[in-house]
Amino acid sequence: MDAFERLTRYGIKPSVQRMAIMEYLMTHRTHPTADEVYMALCGSMPTLSKTTVYNTLKLFVDQQAAQMLTIDEKNAHFDGDTSLHSHFLCRRCGRVHDLPYSGKKREARELLIEGHAVEEIHHYYKGICKECHEKENQN
Repeated sequence: MDAFERLTRYGIKPSVQRMAIMEYLMTHRTHPTADEVYMALCGSMPTLSKTTVYNTLKLFVDQQAAQMLTIDEKNAHFDGDTSLHSHFLCRRCGRVHDLPYSGKKREARELLIEGHAVEEIHHYYKGICKECHEKENQN
């Protein structure tokens, strides 16, 4: 599925900026911040503004076409993969990694927990990633 199809599937009117931002999220699985998306795209799109990037990412999250991760207390990260999965934040390098979700594979909208209708599920892990851990052990 390309960016145009993804946007229309989620009821978002495609524009050049929106398609570029969605394409970036779909092809760069690095969980970028809004500033990182802006810096990556501004060279090829000189009319792109930070405000447009922030507003577009908010629209994507509101329409459930992307996830906003609050795993890092300093920055919001964005993920174009909306499937149910977990995230791991390395406390050394700051990178966010995808991890498989080990719980029941049910949609959040289907969950009722003690009478509460669950709308979102976030599974965050924090620690030292394997790359940083290997570097520490080499020294």
